[in-house]
Amino acid sequence: MALTIGIAADHAGKELKQLVVEMLKLSEHQAVDYGVAADCKTSVDYPDYAAAVASDVMSGKLDCGILICGSGIGMQIAANKFPGIRAAVAWDELSAKLAKEHNNANILCLGARLINHMRATELVKTWLETPFGGRRHQIRLDKIREIERKVSNLRIKD
Repeated sequence: MALTIGIAADHAGKELKQLVVEMLKLSEHQAVDYGVAADCKTSVDYPDYAAAVASDVMSGKLDCGILICGSGIGMQIAANKFPGIRAAVAWDELSAKLAKEHNNANILCLGARLINHMRATELVKTWLETPFGGRRHQIRLDKIREIERKVSNLRIKD
């Protein structure tokens, strides 16, 4: 099944993003590029890019997303602020597989400074091809959804 996949990166991940976009173009999936532009010469703020993709995954405009920064961690933290988003960083094939199989991650986060770029495309492929395991894992995701409902009514201290 062809997916519509949003992809974004900060300045640290722009080269890897281009490689992943090219990989997705060769597949059955549609890549929607949210930036940063390949010719960007300045530092940008990863939360802006994470928010754009996560918002569109949350709304259903995108089927899923891929976010890339230096470590993948900042993008993951920002994306997971959105209800219904399950963003996961993957560093190897097992973490990419389990992100989907156990957690039904709808956003994959990659660290451009931590993994080989060719390996990153393998992680994307693994994540896209792994089915969600359902059953006991769905029970856990339902509990996460309930936590999201509860905390949505809380105020955040500054």
